[in-house]
Amino acid sequence: MGTSWSLALAGDRQAGGSDDARERVRATLRQVVAESSLWEGGSEISRFNRAAAGTRQPLSEGFRTVVEAALHLAEASEGAFDPTLGALSEHWGFGPAGERPFPTETAPHAAGRWRELRLTDGALLQPGGVRLDLNGIAKGQAVDRVAESLLEAGHRHFLIGIGGEYRGEGVRPDGQPWWVDVEQPPGSAFPPLRLALAGLAVATSGDYRRAQFHGGRRFSHSLDPATGRPIENRVASVAVLGASAMIADAEATAITVLGPDKGLRWASGRGLAAHLILREESGFRERLTPALTAMLG
Repeated sequence: MGTSWSLALAGDRQAGGSDDARERVRATLRQVVAESSLWEGGSEISRFNRAAAGTRQPLSEGFRTVVEAALHLAEASEGAFDPTLGALSEHWGFGPAGERPFPTETAPHAAGRWRELRLTDGALLQPGGVRLDLNGIAKGQAVDRVAESLLEAGHRHFLIGIGGEYRGEGVRPDGQPWWVDVEQPPGSAFPPLRLALAGLAVATSGDYRRAQFHGGRRFSHSLDPATGRPIENRVASVAVLGASAMIADAEATAITVLGPDKGLRWASGRGLAAHLILREESGFRERLTPALTAMLG
């Protein structure tokens, strides 16, 4: 899925050791890739995207879980998080085919096609031409699933990270919580946002990770479903702290798309612990939701 994973493990002797933990991580990630990776032609998401209109595809338990969460967050964010942007992402060069000549015009795009999806009796209806893209939530789900697998095996103290998503359980060998420094955009002078992950996860979204440059301008990989174009709203980075990496992943994407003011209001209204960094003419500006301010003391 275009990224790497890391695991820090402590106190694992009664749980079978680090070899057991590594294999659990690999097995879980193989399953997530088989479900949600657009880079695998035989994955569940790829098969759904190729399916004929009117067909229903039975979903595995893991894929059903992430699709249900994606549709819930699409509804909650009024479409700012949209899991049906696969074709649009490909058009702008952010899909599995990779970069392509910069588009001279915006692709024909119908916003809100996630509303046409019907998930009933464990099967998902393909209404015709809908191409899912779960890259804004699948990495977070992978973090949660790895964490749950490790907990089931008796591992109690670990930090798992995939890309910019992390979840910590228990404590480090020195009794300290798992401290994570949230990545800052290049050029930002802010000190790293340091978080203690003890039964918590953090997910980040940033325009500096994947972007195209054309005519001296930066075009973010985050797409605005309302316009069918890369966002241009000054949001450089968003981090969300919560119990679930999967949900925080989608929430960070939604805030990024909603923009500085609406995104902050949406996050604050939901009681989210969120951190935003905005691009300004004079540099960068930092904004925190009340929930995160309270957590940081």
